[in-house]
Amino acid sequence: MLESSAREAGRGSPMVLVQHRVLAHRDKVPWILVFALLVSPLQAQQGGPSASLQGIVRDPEGKGTPGASVELRVKDATEVRTAVTDAQGMYKFAALAGGVYSLRVIKNGFDDAQVESVFLASNQTKSLDLKLGAARTHTSENVPEFFDPPQFTVSGVTDTTSLGGHGSDTVVRTGNSLAKETASLGEPAASGRETPAPAEKSLRDQLAHDPQNSVANRRLGELLLDSGRAGEAIPYLERASVTDTSNYQNAYDLARANTAAGNYEPARQEVLRLTRNHDKAELYHLLGDVEEKLGNPLESVRQYQRAAELQPTEPYFFDWGAELLLHHAPEPAQEVFAKGNRLFPRSARMLIGLGVAWFTQGSYDVAIQRVCEASDLSPGEPAAYLFLGRMEQAISKPPDTLVERLHRFVTSHPNRADAHYYYAVGLWKLRKDSQNKDRAHEVQSLLQGAIRLDPTYSAAVLQLGIIQAEGGHYKEAISSYQRTLQIDSQSEETHYRLAQAYRMTGQADKAKEELRIYEQLAWESAQKADRERHEIRQFVYTLRDQSSPETK
Repeated sequence: MLESSAREAGRGSPMVLVQHRVLAHRDKVPWILVFALLVSPLQAQQGGPSASLQGIVRDPEGKGTPGASVELRVKDATEVRTAVTDAQGMYKFAALAGGVYSLRVIKNGFDDAQVESVFLASNQTKSLDLKLGAARTHTSENVPEFFDPPQFTVSGVTDTTSLGGHGSDTVVRTGNSLAKETASLGEPAASGRETPAPAEKSLRDQLAHDPQNSVANRRLGELLLDSGRAGEAIPYLERASVTDTSNYQNAYDLARANTAAGNYEPARQEVLRLTRNHDKAELYHLLGDVEEKLGNPLESVRQYQRAAELQPTEPYFFDWGAELLLHHAPEPAQEVFAKGNRLFPRSARMLIGLGVAWFTQGSYDVAIQRVCEASDLSPGEPAAYLFLGRMEQAISKPPDTLVERLHRFVTSHPNRADAHYYYAVGLWKLRKDSQNKDRAHEVQSLLQGAIRLDPTYSAAVLQLGIIQAEGGHYKEAISSYQRTLQIDSQSEETHYRLAQAYRMTGQADKAKEELRIYEQLAWESAQKADRERHEIRQFVYTLRDQSSPETK
């Protein structure tokens, strides 16, 4: 059931009985939610957004539910605001404009709750309590039900010679770079775990007396593989697999080891052999990894999709979306990440992927909002802040919400040079605002702090020069530009800006030489970008439903 209570301003507000239907997941019987909602007529009022909506999310027993994700959407619009309930189950949305909204509450382990229409008048404060549906008995928090098919079909691949993009060349390059960085979020970190010496010695001693012992060979192979020594693991896993040909785990571990060691074709053949008798998600996911490494992205994305359909876990969903994003299919990627966000609302990297999918389509405000939400989920982790910093560099004026998150980044990570740098750039780009005109000293202090933490941080040194030139201090700017080139002699922007500074100080010959270098580097950079576009082929896809994936 879904309960609601409303406290309205004014007297004589009519009572309206509204029925809402929440669609149950596939193979479940739909159920009807009925709730009474006191509403007052919308009143036209002047002023900025100042309405608010708050309440408590309760479980079926009526207890407050922490960690539930509450999505608020303006009726018939795509933009979504998300709040996460606190320890008492409270949620709140502030600074809302008057209008009609819809609400959706998601909590792993429970059926979702929905309110299709919530009326807010300007300056109104409304309280609306929500009750989640019955607890699911056939799914776990880590394995949610895959309840609807994707609304796209990937049918082929093509080269990206004529690949377009949204916005300037800087934005396009940034979008492509962010797609690669998103894919890297799904790659397991290189294992730094050491093989336990006693365990390794014991297994080696056992194999010295019984070299064909299948169990001992597999265990030693697994120890070596899990500690990042895939090449050493392969002989033991091969011996285990040959000794006991019917053992699934032996063969699967051998395929994993060959993949980690770069032996992709043997790994592929082993996995394909296993899929004849085993319909396991882990096999299709591993095959997706192998096909991508072998340069078969179309087959790779199909295997990732198969794995996610069989076992819709967070890693499988993320890798499916990341593969689509990597191969320039932002709309399908957006759909997968949006569904992944609904299934796993506490996954920061799912929100990052969703944000990058929006960014590559030119929806920068929505993109930044999603990644800001990711930073709020894991405020102590740097990943989301780094994506925000990259997005900030590609746009002319970042929103205040982004700069606020970067301020939190430098506050929580005072020893990171990039935290100082990104926050400094954000403040500098807001310098035209009246309240930010006097922040030049703070910006320079942040940049100098970044350089102290990392003297080789060329971007911070370059930015310091830009600010010095903007203030008319061209000699200081020239010194900063020259220092930047000592760190990175191939920086196109530095050569260009140095040419401008030389021109402003009457050094025409030096300015001409710097422009010549800049033009040569720009040409080489364009050639390199063209080669990279050829290396990553683009998916050809068809959308079966043109509505925004995030509204589904």
